[in-house]
Amino acid sequence: MPTDSDAAPANETAPTRADKLDRSHKGEAAPATPFKAPDGKTVTLADFKGKPLLLNLWATWCAPCVREMPTLDRVAVRESGKLQVLTVSQDLEGAAKVTPFFEKAKFQALKPYLDTDVALSTGYGVNLPTTILYDSQGREIWRVAGDMEWDGATAAAWIAEAK
Repeated sequence: MPTDSDAAPANETAPTRADKLDRSHKGEAAPATPFKAPDGKTVTLADFKGKPLLLNLWATWCAPCVREMPTLDRVAVRESGKLQVLTVSQDLEGAAKVTPFFEKAKFQALKPYLDTDVALSTGYGVNLPTTILYDSQGREIWRVAGDMEWDGATAAAWIAEAK
């Protein structure tokens, strides 16, 4: 299992090694844990069934998380209509921290979902960042602990498993 030490230092490119890929939860259903949509409504991962979903758990204070966000945005743009990319902040301060971050970053496709109770990362038992790919029926395909170049060739091949 990859550890935090697998994350690239701030001045280096994120790793793309296959040993970061964890398939030990393959086939498990997405949890019914509630979190907040950008409009303030409470949602769960079940609300996103119908298309494959790339779920990213992150926080503004997490340097590897912040580093990979632009690559997730590029994937969301590239895969629009075929793959949902959902970034759920685990910041305890919620919109007070996340909204300014999104405004400054000017993402094209990502939206600020919030989990101020950190229920998702706690429920999964993971550190940040963690990214999980679900199929269109809400079953896990794989997860990655640590940051990645999500718009790179390795990640594209992994994401293609959901199509």
